[in-house]
Amino acid sequence: MWYGVRGDLMSKTVNFSGKPFHFIGIGGIGMSALAYVLAKRQLPVSGSDLRSSHITERLESIGTHIFSSQQATNLDYFQDPKYVNRDHAPIGIGSQTKETATLTAPFLPDSLEANLPQVICSTAISPTNVEYQAAQEKGCAVFHRSDLLAALVKEYKSIAVAGTHGKTTTSSLIGYMLLQAGVDPTIIIGGEVDAWDGNARLGNGPFLVAEADESDGSLTKISASVGVITNIELDHPDHYQNLEEVVNIFKTFESQCETLIGCIDCQTVNSTFKPRITYSLEPDKGADYTIKNVTYHSWGSQAEVWEKGTVLGQIELPLLGEHNLSNALGAVAVGRHLGLEFAAIAEGLATFGGAKRRFEYRGENKGVTFVDDYAHHPSEITVTLAAARLRLSQDREDSSLKRVVAIFQPHRYSRTLTFLEEFAQAFNQADVVVVTDIYSAGESDSGKITGKKLSQTIAAHHPQVFYKPLSSLSEFLPDILQPGDLALFLGAGNLNQIIPVMLRDN
Repeated sequence: MWYGVRGDLMSKTVNFSGKPFHFIGIGGIGMSALAYVLAKRQLPVSGSDLRSSHITERLESIGTHIFSSQQATNLDYFQDPKYVNRDHAPIGIGSQTKETATLTAPFLPDSLEANLPQVICSTAISPTNVEYQAAQEKGCAVFHRSDLLAALVKEYKSIAVAGTHGKTTTSSLIGYMLLQAGVDPTIIIGGEVDAWDGNARLGNGPFLVAEADESDGSLTKISASVGVITNIELDHPDHYQNLEEVVNIFKTFESQCETLIGCIDCQTVNSTFKPRITYSLEPDKGADYTIKNVTYHSWGSQAEVWEKGTVLGQIELPLLGEHNLSNALGAVAVGRHLGLEFAAIAEGLATFGGAKRRFEYRGENKGVTFVDDYAHHPSEITVTLAAARLRLSQDREDSSLKRVVAIFQPHRYSRTLTFLEEFAQAFNQADVVVVTDIYSAGESDSGKITGKKLSQTIAAHHPQVFYKPLSSLSEFLPDILQPGDLALFLGAGNLNQIIPVMLRDN
């Protein structure tokens, strides 16, 4: 794996003055967010992806050129003479307005040589990729996705949200809170939010809210004005040998943030780190921000928020589960640190619609409610199922909901094998469990673990577990789903593609 500019290009820095960018695998959730912000700044952007999607279509709508195949000639796109000597300069920080947001034409240097693109890759791109190899041969500056994010973070008063779980929801809550407060932030996250119609937006304000990923070690590149750590666990055994290695990555992140805000409900954060500002759902822990008098509803929760021993007021959060209250409390801590009035914070949180694939309601058919969630770690599955169970127990208006049916697609062979016993006990709050094939996410099959073996291990702790290959899952589910079921699709792979099939009338 690699985390910076490869080979002899280590001295290169990201250039935002008008030099083109080319993304290899531009349709990825992290890559596309960065490409979107650059394109909205009227910088010339191209990219390749083997699959068209609504994400690539959104990028095309703002002037990004998308190639449907990966080949060396893609890097020559901006060397066409028609792209030289344009009159439109890129939009700089603080000058973005709704009127200037549309890309009219790229501004590029006066020579074709200077039009060689800066090439952006993710960890998923192999050194044998033909575009990557061509970029090296041509002398392009090649950057990891995290290098570009780190460069953007330095240009703003940035809030970087890190943690094993809750990053997307917490960063989305913070971004939405600032947006509703009139601060007009730039936002780069790892999920899609309806409020800004995607996974990124370019604002005119001084703040950038970014989701900072620890999965490949690149978190160490981020130097933010405000850093947030939601929690720390071992989640990527393909990269880390143990929790200590993960903690060391977060320690570097802590040292590079001007102000660290941490959730001390996580024992690792509480015992190992020294956040300047703390938050906790437990009042007796003495955190700077906490909650009391919590009421749960089928639509979300209400809680009284306290700041250093003084009550601020009440929040209403339209998201299910205790874990989302924690995410919201982290957003409150950020907002207060930035000087927002609590009333503005509470108003923003009350209307947040959530991020896609985070307990996302997808529809109903034949009395079955379908929900999509990204949970793929045992801890995430546990809290998501707890939220589902809470939905059933608090649903006074629609008492027809009777069972929680968890349909799970394991994500990565390494994670499934490492946390096999934890997965086995994570489904206790589901009435029925259905396990399908492991989504490889590019990993090679070691032959040591399968979806069927995982289902057998879960069955040792749960009375009703089924295994079905993904290819036959859509035919199997109608046989077991009943009116009153909450069908919860869990996983970070492609399992949710079955949901539209299930919503069709058969």
